[in-house]
Amino acid sequence: MTVLIRQLHKHFVGEVSGVDLRKPLTKQEAEDIEAGMDKYAVLIFHGQDITDDQQMAFALNFGEREKSRGGTVTKKEDYRLTSGLNDVGNLGKDGKPLPKDHRTHLFNLGNCLWHSDSSFRPIPAKFSLLSARVVNPKGGNTEFADMRAAYDALDDETKAEIADMICEHSLMYSRGSLGFLDYSDEEKEMFKPVLQRLVRTHPVHGRKSLYLSSHAGAIRGMSVPEARVLLRDLTEHATQSEFVYVHKWTVHDLVMWDNRQTVHRVRRYDQSQPRDMRRATVAGTQPTVAQEAAE
Repeated sequence: MTVLIRQLHKHFVGEVSGVDLRKPLTKQEAEDIEAGMDKYAVLIFHGQDITDDQQMAFALNFGEREKSRGGTVTKKEDYRLTSGLNDVGNLGKDGKPLPKDHRTHLFNLGNCLWHSDSSFRPIPAKFSLLSARVVNPKGGNTEFADMRAAYDALDDETKAEIADMICEHSLMYSRGSLGFLDYSDEEKEMFKPVLQRLVRTHPVHGRKSLYLSSHAGAIRGMSVPEARVLLRDLTEHATQSEFVYVHKWTVHDLVMWDNRQTVHRVRRYDQSQPRDMRRATVAGTQPTVAQEAAE
């Protein structure tokens, strides 16, 4: 089938038709979708009633699966999913919504902050692919912001100022900003800060983008308060409505986004109602900056 993409926002986001994700992609289909990702940064596929295995098979057209280690406080024996997908809903192993005081639930509230997936890893994620299996009746929209358009809109003085800045990213920064401070020694080691460039250049089309995330809590060579003010100012600029697309989920939507070119967040929803969202994550292939200085 022919892959068709219709742009939904003036800067980014494409709605895809002509693809059935239950079936293996042809080489041409995979190339067309990857080219669409390079151009639009977010692609939306409606009506994709897929299994975990089909979702993972689709993701593997675009790179290797990112290993799930290090992005959660959930113990392995408590995992609800065993398919290699990331569980980003609100369900426990028993299939029921987690209690409001559950540690995993409190940790996952960090997803309500603007972030780029896995920016807390030395090699951050390339693509994320989120499948909606059970959708909340109210709330729970996901918002995306185009970091390329946000960078382009900066004045030349700011572009020059931030061009070579290196940030420190950690899950402890994002969760700490919400008051989640309870970490074991093992988690502190697992979540120790990594280095990321503040400005990234896309490897295909060469556009520059801001690489922002709630995981960023420091900038090398700058005091922490000064760095956090700058990061907040940049995030405020980059998430203005003109750069943002709001996705209202329907069951069996699959949304795919490029973590190198966007940030996203989920909005609040009724936690007493089930929400089953499953994410496949395509690993990045190289760090944005050498990590030795972080040790």
